[in-house]
Amino acid sequence: MRRPSGYWLYLIPIFIGFLAVVGIPFGTNVYFSLFRWKGGAAPMRWNGLDNYVTLFADVEFWTSLRNSIFMVIAIVVIPTIIGLLLAALLTETIGRRFGPRIASFLRATYYLPQILPIAVAGFMWSWILDPSNGAINTFLQSVGAKGPDWLGNPDLAIYAVMLMLIWLQIGYPLVIFMAALSRVDPELYEAAALDGAGKWRQFRAISVPTIRPEIFIVVLTATVAALKVFAPILILTGGGPEGSTVVPSYYAYRNFFELSQVGYGSAISTVMALVIFAIAALMLWWQRRQEAQ
Repeated sequence: MRRPSGYWLYLIPIFIGFLAVVGIPFGTNVYFSLFRWKGGAAPMRWNGLDNYVTLFADVEFWTSLRNSIFMVIAIVVIPTIIGLLLAALLTETIGRRFGPRIASFLRATYYLPQILPIAVAGFMWSWILDPSNGAINTFLQSVGAKGPDWLGNPDLAIYAVMLMLIWLQIGYPLVIFMAALSRVDPELYEAAALDGAGKWRQFRAISVPTIRPEIFIVVLTATVAALKVFAPILILTGGGPEGSTVVPSYYAYRNFFELSQVGYGSAISTVMALVIFAIAALMLWWQRRQEAQ
């Protein structure tokens, strides 16, 4: 049977969209990274790979990469684990004992931070963590303890940011996992219960393996988000104190707009884009290999 020869025409709109949204901006960014340029009408001087050589010797850049590990813990690891446990609790325990309406209400409550504008959430947490009149330190003072400067202490600031990110992120995996658990055949749990398996055993042996594709999607998308995190850092700490909370996205922003080092900022953005692409590709390859097995 002869295959139609014009199928590739349907790919043209997708290809044009890819070029407009990804290809051209990324290519332009790579181009700028090869120059020393202060932006605007300033002259562009060819720099070759000097920006990249400087970048890989830049201590602050490596500090920002290290802080990205904290972002992954706060956006991927902890919310995924808590979201999975909460989803099982709301679906299997609260949903069955108190009804689906209560479970749906609690699900919406946990998801609420996800729909808040990030600026609103950031300013709210700035007040909560305020050393003088913040909610946390006010409570500590009421019980006779002295609260620290959460966002002004270089040793504590990154953990304060992580606390906000965990609160912000939990609702995302929770909603996905609850939807995934709803498609698990109840007869599997009944059969496992007859065999003497407890709730924890059922969770590990039935729930988690069944919703593994959804877990992968959550981990993949949350990892990309963690490596790109920017607004919470800008609002809460501005990369401080003493650079203790700077992340690659904010470091690129600062070089672009505050230091007028457009070429260097472009080099940071290019490297991080390649890192994110490589991690995403590696995770997708691993997932396909698992499915093939």
